[in-house]
Formats: sequence, structure tokens, C-alpha cells
Amino acid sequence: MKTNMKAWKRDHWCGELRTDHIGQNVRINGWVHRNRDMGGLIFMDVRDRTGLVQVFFGPDTDAQTMETAASLRPEYCAAIEGTVQRRQPGAENPKLATGEIEIIARSVQLLNASRTPPFPINEEDTEVDEQLRLKYRYLDLRRPTMYRRMELRHRAIKMIRDYLSERGFLEIETPILIKSTPEGARDFLVPSRLFPGRFYALPQSPQQMKQLLMVAGIERYFQIAKCFRDEDPRADRQPEFTQLDLEMSFVEQDDVLSLIEPLWTEIVETLSPMRVTTKPWPRLTYQEAMRRFGTDKPDMRFGLELTDLTELFRNTGFNAFRQAIEAGATAQAVCLPDCAGLSRKEIDELTELVKRFGAKGLATFGFAGEEVRSPVAKFLTPEEIAGIRERCAANDGDLVAMVVDQPRVALECMGRLRLEMGRRLNLADPNVMAFAWIVDFPLFHWDEEAQRWQSEHHPFTAPNDEDAPLLESDPANVRGQCYDMVGNGNELASGSIRIHRPDVQNKVFKILGYAQSEIKERFGHLLEAFEFGAPPHGGIAPGIDRLIMLLANDDSIRNVIAFPKNAAMADVMFGAPDAVTEEQLNELRLTVRE
Repeated sequence: MKTNMKAWKRDHWCGELRTDHIGQNVRINGWVHRNRDMGGLIFMDVRDRTGLVQVFFGPDTDAQTMETAASLRPEYCAAIEGTVQRRQPGAENPKLATGEIEIIARSVQLLNASRTPPFPINEEDTEVDEQLRLKYRYLDLRRPTMYRRMELRHRAIKMIRDYLSERGFLEIETPILIKSTPEGARDFLVPSRLFPGRFYALPQSPQQMKQLLMVAGIERYFQIAKCFRDEDPRADRQPEFTQLDLEMSFVEQDDVLSLIEPLWTEIVETLSPMRVTTKPWPRLTYQEAMRRFGTDKPDMRFGLELTDLTELFRNTGFNAFRQAIEAGATAQAVCLPDCAGLSRKEIDELTELVKRFGAKGLATFGFAGEEVRSPVAKFLTPEEIAGIRERCAANDGDLVAMVVDQPRVALECMGRLRLEMGRRLNLADPNVMAFAWIVDFPLFHWDEEAQRWQSEHHPFTAPNDEDAPLLESDPANVRGQCYDMVGNGNELASGSIRIHRPDVQNKVFKILGYAQSEIKERFGHLLEAFEFGAPPHGGIAPGIDRLIMLLANDDSIRNVIAFPKNAAMADVMFGAPDAVTEEQLNELRLTVRE
């Protein structure tokens, strides 16, 4: 028997009441969702995190309870006691899980009144300005849709923890205050009061810590890790984000991929209506993904694959194409089904799209029988026109769109155009999750602006064993043992087999342009650790926020994070970032310059 229970404390949840509870006396707690006073009859919807239940106050309700019930407004916090009863025939609500029953109230207690909310919580279809939602995030999270997103996040993380724990992984926390190290983005710096003029950094990822855990003999580690990057704003980006961080010893690439693939498949198929159509997931090399789709994170729910027409125009009489190809350009095309009838305005929109990503223009060819509709057809021979149609497998009514430009520009532009037309033509099934692995990335890429080699992933990625002899003589052709998980056009995870030998790691640092003194200062602890029998190891880091965004069929990670920053990376609820006092600055020996 329960003792010392306050009279208002619940014994049932609102959304869990069913016909099995008919005749039972129940106490519920929650927020008033709606209150409909019909003049002597009051129908009140009360909500907690499990859902809604209708409460009825009528002729048998005493006057004091009736008066209290009539005074309750939306979002008032209340406790109600009563008996569960079946609703009158015809009064059922099939939209509610509790729609067959109601509570006949005997008593009601106001636990706390509420100001009028700045936006309606009980009308989820109402458009609400995002800034207002974020300022009052604690109210936004009361909305059932937002609660379901938080519950979805919890369930996905629990599945991850259970799956990895069953396979011998240890969950280990790593430090938040670390040394600043280069990992591809700006660090957030934290000044130290005890060490004036020195700074900690917030980790962009636990990269070096998880490698050191492998040196320590942990062998199987994971963490639901907070990571921090001082990056420019974007819809799917936050300055602090969450990832599954995972590392394993004595493994090769296939071991990591075969561990994660069934887990992510199970999460998607268990927690969303989407189905994973291709099992096992396809594996594409980086070069193949770029050649077929113009991107290293292809949406494979539809075709529209690119066709390389460079050789068709290498000796063309059309100077604009021939001279560009002689200067190293490539001709990339895509066949758009049933699009030959696109208007001039629609084609101009596609032209502007590719121009935004660096292309000089867009050539189009609309096929209808023997006729071809194209502003450049007059400059081409009949054989070249026929070659376009044949190589792109264009049928009557199709439109071939083509960019002739430097390879990186041409591929990216056509990849963007492919995605845009896939959206316009509704080619991507929203109920499908098309996963794929992208492998064999280049280990380095040349940064023209900095005039130095940069890591394609990060500087701790191991080179492909076959390409290791090329490290110093031909860095451009060295493939890395790195891999990305992609799904429906999103990069969902990145990982690699790591360098575990100090001589190889030191060589890679030198290729990236680090002086020996800088290597010792920034990475000496890691290189020293590798001298103590570091095992071969590798891992992966899937993004949790982006996964939940896809599971929830949303387009912004801000909607699946409890307290996110806004699009400008500001916290409008707390008012951060904010100025600090002169006293705090003096303690840190810092001066703010305007």
C-alpha cells in the first residue's frame, strides 16, 4: 500500500487509459489541452507526455469542482480524479488512442496556472516562427510532435547502446577540455584562469582519445559523444552536435562496415515507416560515385545517372566545347525523362542553378522524333547530335542537360541539377532509405589557395596498403582506408582505418606541411603512444542528430535537438553568446577588442 502520497499524485497516465480501465477510479496529472464549457457541461482534454484523455464534468459534479474546472485555461497544470467510463455511442474519437473512453471527474485541483502561451500548443498545424519556438523552447517541447521526436531520439540511442554492449563494447567518456588540434574546422577555445594566456579547446571529435584508448588495450570502445565545431551556419549543422563515436582494435574496413550496417538498418526499419530496399548496402568507390552521380553522397532512390560525353566533343567543330576540353574540361550530361517540353523559364532556372556552383552555362537538347530543340544544335554535326542521344539513351520527349567545364565544377553542377530534377519529378520514394558505403577516397587533395596538401578526411587516416609506396612521390594518387555512410543524399557517418605506426603518421604530417617542431608540439603525445605497441585499429562516427532528422522525416536537425542554437548559431532562450563582466575578463587576463 502506498503511503505519504500527496492527494494529487497520479496513478495512471493520460494516454494509456483504455476500455480495460472502465469502472476504475483514476488520478491523472497533466496540462489542460482544451476546455470546452457547454453551459453546465464541461469537456476538458488533459495531456501528459503519453497523450490526451477527455474529462467530463456534468450534472453530478459538485459546484466547487465545477467552478474550478470552468476556471482552467489551456496549459494550466492540474490534477483530476474520477472514474473511467465508455463514451456515449457516436461520441467516440477514432483519432485518439483514448477515444473510446472518458473520465467522469469527481475532483480537480489546480497545481499551477499558466500565462497565455506565446503560440498555441494545442494546435500543432499552426505555423510558428522558429525564433519564437526557440525562445520558448520549453513550451515548444510540450507539443506532442516535439515530444515524439525526443522519444524517437531516446529509442534510437538505446538501440545503439544495447547493440554495442551485447557485442563487448565499453562506453567510456572522454574529456571535453582538451588541446587544440587540427581536425578540419575551427576550434572553440576556452581560456584558462590557472594558466594565463593558455587555452583549452572543445573537441571537434574524440579522435585522438579513442585512438589512445586502443593503445590502452580497451579494444572495443563507444561513446554518445558531444562534439564542437566553430563552423558557419547551415540547416543541418550546429556548433555542438552528437555523434556515435566508435573504435575497434585488430580490424580491417570490412569489420567496421559489417558491424554498423545491420544496426543502422534495424534502427531505420524499427523506428520509422521507411524500408531499406538494398541489402547488403551497395559499396561504391569515391571515383564511381562522382562519375555516376556527381557527388560523394548520392541519393540512390532514383536513377538520372551522369553520362560523360567528353570524347564525343574532343574534336568537335564547335570551338567553345573543343577549346574547353583541350584546356582540361569534361562534358557531363544527364537525361531528364519527359522534360523536352520544359519552358524557357524553367531551363533558365536550371541554368542559374549550375551557374551558382561555378558553371559558365548549361547546354540542353530536347528530343522529339527527328527534331532536336537546342540553342547550340546549329553548331554541332548530325552525328554529334545522334551521339548525344545514343550515349544518354534519350527517348522522344526527353531532355539532355550538359555542362562543359573543369571536372570538379562539371560533376558538382550536374550532381546538383540531378538532385533538383529528382525533387521536381518526384522520383525519390519518401518511404525508402537508400543506404550506401562510399570507399577508397583520396587520402589528400591539393588546396590551391593554401598551396599545400590537405587531408580528405583527417590526418590520422591510414593510406591504402597498395598505395603506401606513393606517399612521398605521388600523394595525389594515394587512396585512404576511409569510408562514408550515405543515405538519401546525406552523409551520415565518416570513418577510417587509422595509422598506428609512428613512422607512417610522421610521414603523413610532413606531407601536410607540418614542421618537425609543430609535429612534436601538437602530436608528440600521440606519436609517443604509438611507440608502445599500438595495435591496428579503426572506427566510425555516425551523426546522431542527422539520423534522427531522417527518421522523423524532417529537414532540420534543430527540430530533433532539445535545446538547439538558431540558424545564426545563437541561443535565443538564454541569450548566448553574451558579454561577460570586466571582473571575469580580468581573472582570465583577457581584453576584448571592438
